[in-house]
Amino acid sequence: MAPEATQNAPATLSKTPLNAAHRALKARMVDFGGWDMPVEYPANGGGLIAEHMAVRTAVGLFDVSHMGEIQFRGPNALAAVQKITMNDASKLADGQIQYSALLTPEGTFVDDILVHRLSENDYLLVVNATTTDKDYAWIRQQVGGIGGAHVSNYSKFYAQIAVQGPRALETLQKLTATDLTKIKNYWFTWGEVAGVANTLISRTGYTGEDGFEVYIPSDEPTAEKVWNALLEAGQEFGIRPCGLGARNTLRLESGMSLYGHEISDTINVFEANLTRWLKLDKGDFIGREALQAVLAAGPARKLIGLEMVERGIARDGYAVLSLKEERIGAVTSGSPAPFLKTNIALALVPAAVADSGEDVLVEVRANKVRAKQVPTPFYKRPKKA
Repeated sequence: MAPEATQNAPATLSKTPLNAAHRALKARMVDFGGWDMPVEYPANGGGLIAEHMAVRTAVGLFDVSHMGEIQFRGPNALAAVQKITMNDASKLADGQIQYSALLTPEGTFVDDILVHRLSENDYLLVVNATTTDKDYAWIRQQVGGIGGAHVSNYSKFYAQIAVQGPRALETLQKLTATDLTKIKNYWFTWGEVAGVANTLISRTGYTGEDGFEVYIPSDEPTAEKVWNALLEAGQEFGIRPCGLGARNTLRLESGMSLYGHEISDTINVFEANLTRWLKLDKGDFIGREALQAVLAAGPARKLIGLEMVERGIARDGYAVLSLKEERIGAVTSGSPAPFLKTNIALALVPAAVADSGEDVLVEVRANKVRAKQVPTPFYKRPKKA
């Protein structure tokens, strides 16, 4: 067996229950915020582009067990969730999910999250992997004094696997008696998957495609059992295991934000173009007053989509210039778009530039490369006939 398939992750890195499975598949592993994670699977003609295209045209499988899960229980669980999030969790029904965010008093981001309503007094927040400990400490600080709201970090008890792509439903359906067609987008249910009972099955993802995320007990034999069963079930559709590289290019094509890039503690909700999920009229919550002031004055900056007109790849952090070659902003995320076959980027620029729709320059090493503003998302999955 090849050395890279058997070597252990550095002792200082956290490992998901599927770490050994990734190494058996000869994945290229990287340090991702303290986690030993697969960035791509180059064996057998694979790699980032093949993985990206599999998700767009067939089905791909992702280990997202590094994500965090924080649960709120008790008669005041909803009040606690409402205080710390920007969306209106009171609108959720049992089994429904909403995109939301934890905000600072300045209306900038602590993290973006998914809120699941398990029952009337029970909510599950899924947070980003690299911010889980920070988020949990922040949440405890904000709602620790609210009686009747018990907050627990259950991240270590879940393994999470994402099945994404136009053949995702057919793949997962082979392994469960639950009728997946009845699960609407951003809803979930409980069912048995690959013989594992009480698995949470949600119709969510981070790729712009249809798909599901399953939450299973984190013990290694169980997690590997489901992972391997999904790879076998999707074999006839051309399933590929997918790493962080494809996960990033897929979400960028789909115009989805990434913490530390399009959202951070220096970027507010209006600048990030995430006002669709901002509910200022729901009542008081952390960041509301500051965002009301931004709304009244108008945001100073806005996030825009760019497509490179000239040859060059806009990378994260590259300077954005006006056509007069004056620095006006920076690329937050940029890369080739494998499915669209062009080079794209998201960038934060002055609101006046965003509103004008004018072309800009991106400083790519020593070159100033022209780019045009385009609507986001760059890619939308085709509607079913």
